[in-house]
Amino acid sequence: MGIGQLWVVGTPIGNLEDMTARALRILKEVDLIAAEDTRHTGRLLQHFGITTPQISLHEHNTRQRVPQLLQRLEAGQQIALVSDAGLPGVSDPGYELIIACIAAAIPVTPIPGPNAALTALMASGLPMNRFCFEGFLPPKGRDRQQRLAALQQETRTILLYEA
Repeated sequence: MGIGQLWVVGTPIGNLEDMTARALRILKEVDLIAAEDTRHTGRLLQHFGITTPQISLHEHNTRQRVPQLLQRLEAGQQIALVSDAGLPGVSDPGYELIIACIAAAIPVTPIPGPNAALTALMASGLPMNRFCFEGFLPPKGRDRQQRLAALQQETRTILLYEA
């Protein structure tokens, strides 16, 4: 058996009808789904009648889980990576697995889907032709103030996430 493949699958950010047909097909066909929260993803899978096994991959288990997943991929398995909502790796867990796959020459295929930042930008009325994405600011204190100070001269629309 040859090398496997990592499928980075976008999931809905609120409305389950935003799930693409291709994403559903991939989630049904892969050997395993690496999910940020298996309970959350379990509800999505149950809604669509998908029975593919899941394994958790989140910020607290990345160090142990990434090598396990790489081993499975190197053994030929197909794995889908999903986050709780939106695109995995974009201010979400999964980035480390994506980078590890690229370093190991394991194919990584993105399956597009909803993105909270761009969805908000589309309806904001703010200029959309040039923007920068900063993700989550540091939660408080000096680090947060320094980041905000660094952004003060930015002329593009700034997209930030807030938990």
